[in-house]
Amino acid sequence: MKNEENRYQIPAVALRGMTILPDIIIHFDLSRDKSIQAVEQAMNRDQMLLVVTQKDPNTEDPGYEDVYKVGTVVMIRQLTKLPNHIVRVLVEGKARAEILSFSEENESFLLAEIEEMPSGQKLPADEEEASLREIRSVFERYSKYYPKIGKNLTPRVQEMRDPERLIDEIANNIPLKYENKQKILAESDLRERFALLCQILYNEIEVARVRVELTEKIQSRVEKNQKEYLLREQLRFIREELGEDDAPSDAEQFTEELKKCKASKEVKEKIRKEISRFRNISSNSSESSVERSYIETLLELPWDKTSRDNTDIGRAEEILESEHYGLEKVKERILEFLAVRSLTKRGDSPILCLVGPPGTGKTSIARSVAEALNKRYIRICLGGVRDEAEIRGHRRTYIGAMPGRIAAGLRQAGVKNPLMLLDEIDKVGSDQRGDTASALLEVLDSEQNNKFRDHYVEIPIDLSEVLFLATANSVSSIPRPLLDRMEIIEVTSYTANEKFHIAKEHLLGKQLEKNGLLGSQLDITDNALRRMIDGYTREAGVRDLERKIGQICRKAAREILQGKKGTIRVTKQNLEKFLGKEKYAPDKINEKDEIGIVRGLAWTSVGGDTLEIEVNVMPGKGEIDLTGQMGDVMKESALTGISFIRSIAKEHKIAADAFKKNDFHIHIPEGAVPKDGPSAGITMATAVFSALTKRPVLASVAMTGEITLRGRVLPIGGLKEKILAAKTAGIKKVLVPAENEKDVEEISREIKSGLEIVYVSHMEEVLAHALVKKKADAGKEDNAGNAGITGRTRRED
Repeated sequence: MKNEENRYQIPAVALRGMTILPDIIIHFDLSRDKSIQAVEQAMNRDQMLLVVTQKDPNTEDPGYEDVYKVGTVVMIRQLTKLPNHIVRVLVEGKARAEILSFSEENESFLLAEIEEMPSGQKLPADEEEASLREIRSVFERYSKYYPKIGKNLTPRVQEMRDPERLIDEIANNIPLKYENKQKILAESDLRERFALLCQILYNEIEVARVRVELTEKIQSRVEKNQKEYLLREQLRFIREELGEDDAPSDAEQFTEELKKCKASKEVKEKIRKEISRFRNISSNSSESSVERSYIETLLELPWDKTSRDNTDIGRAEEILESEHYGLEKVKERILEFLAVRSLTKRGDSPILCLVGPPGTGKTSIARSVAEALNKRYIRICLGGVRDEAEIRGHRRTYIGAMPGRIAAGLRQAGVKNPLMLLDEIDKVGSDQRGDTASALLEVLDSEQNNKFRDHYVEIPIDLSEVLFLATANSVSSIPRPLLDRMEIIEVTSYTANEKFHIAKEHLLGKQLEKNGLLGSQLDITDNALRRMIDGYTREAGVRDLERKIGQICRKAAREILQGKKGTIRVTKQNLEKFLGKEKYAPDKINEKDEIGIVRGLAWTSVGGDTLEIEVNVMPGKGEIDLTGQMGDVMKESALTGISFIRSIAKEHKIAADAFKKNDFHIHIPEGAVPKDGPSAGITMATAVFSALTKRPVLASVAMTGEITLRGRVLPIGGLKEKILAAKTAGIKKVLVPAENEKDVEEISREIKSGLEIVYVSHMEEVLAHALVKKKADAGKEDNAGNAGITGRTRRED
């Protein structure tokens, strides 16, 4: 009911995202029960309804504080019920009204107490005419940019004489946001309402003008059929004209990632420049993808991101011991590094190179070291790498350029202090594309690698906190400058006892798990393991041994699956059933002392070995034949040994013309196997001397050493493997160069036990220990007669 102050209550409907002005006929849809109830109440009264706009369209049950305070009183013209409980309402705007409150007594629909705002305000005649002309002029300019709207609305604008109705008519018929329409609705003063509409029209005219200018600029750059390109250029120019620093989605993402990136100011500034450059590159350009890949690489590199290293030496030692048997030097060096790091809180990461035969655990120990130190583990295989760009990366000018393996490894690790394994570093090559070993010089130099430059990245990368571990089978093929930058740790061959422990404690469990067996389903006895080591494998490491254990596991799995047995027991007696006949017969000493046959010791890539050197002396013209695939160095050693024997022939009553009237044939069995090196020098000389003097050589003696023209015995390498081979063959006495005594000291007592090791420095000492003594000398010592040249002897019990 109306009262004297033009206040009354009226059903109300809250609209979402929509504002209705007076003097407009419009329809809207309702789905909320409260709104539908309000419409029904209005129809039961006088068809009058208040429509008001919500401040937040997402509010489901708006109250007094959730709606604007000025709405429009409308008359309901028509109701239409639609499916899904939707009612379409056609209304006509009548008057502005200020909402004073909502009734709290009625909960089924909104009942508002309102006060109608006065209408029909009049301005002075001259001011009114000026206002009409101004608004028509502004609308005419607006119509030029929106001709469809102007065509329908211009006639009515020209005819209307009431400024208030003209303002509402224009606001109702042009596309405005509901917030702007609400401002016009809420303004009670006609002059302010006029100014507000003019300001809105001016803003729309300016936006339209900029849009047209941008369209003209873009159309001059692109073809009409490039629709996608056109839309992107429009977006870019709009941002430029508005002064916004918004970037395309990729650039925005890069910028956000840059904020999270831990890097120095110089690195961040470089990345920021690249992102800015990326923004200005068309997405259709091939350069865009190149730039994107480059920025992604820079953002993913761990510039200043580190992981926390383990400082618990006890835990690190426990991990190393539990996963690997032996390798004491490697473990000791890692624990030393950890101790220094714990005391100083910082220490230069060592650059270690593990050198040893295949299968001795060089690669796997690196993974255990990473676990012990709590470092990320990255393996880079350098075998067969010939291109320098594999290390330093390709320059970005090339198509398909990418960072080198070092930078890619850091990117994969995600931290700047991982453990990086450079596997097979002795097998890198070089060709016309560069020298890979030379490229590694900067990487492995602790004085330079804090500023390592990758050709692709172009920004210095700090490698000083990377723990580098390299592996190699031999140092002979590693260039000296590269070798000088690494700390060499020799990983020698395993003894039979070490192989047994490794197989029992590590390999057996690994293969059982790999083949789906339980420990209770397969039992391999200790004797079977030892027979497997001696008769079925011949290697320095344990790879072949692991394969043999795997073969047994597979056969056992098949028998169990076929239901033949529930538990398989492998013993020394039935081992042949699983692995077949034994492949290798251990080298054994000769049963008797023989003339011209001497047992030598050799180092191979798979461990040590013994070889018999045979010499025959035949009537002839002094020719020397060397057979058995000897290399050049070994042939020179043979000739050197013969020259020395000729120089002492008179002292040992060898005929002066023995070397002219006889031919010498020196042969090393297993002719299909290439052999080289100087360490068989004293062995070949002893064999030649024995053949000439007809004095047998002790079958229980083996020897190794390089010989000079004057008979001096020089040191050799691979001593551990050689002594191990001698012990396996049943040798009792081993002659080694005196200068190798320090190397013998480092060999474990397990290997030396039961051997008599004699240190010799001259060939006369070798002959004294190797040859069977003459009967005349059998009962006396040679200390006086041979001037003390029997050498120093050490017996290992």
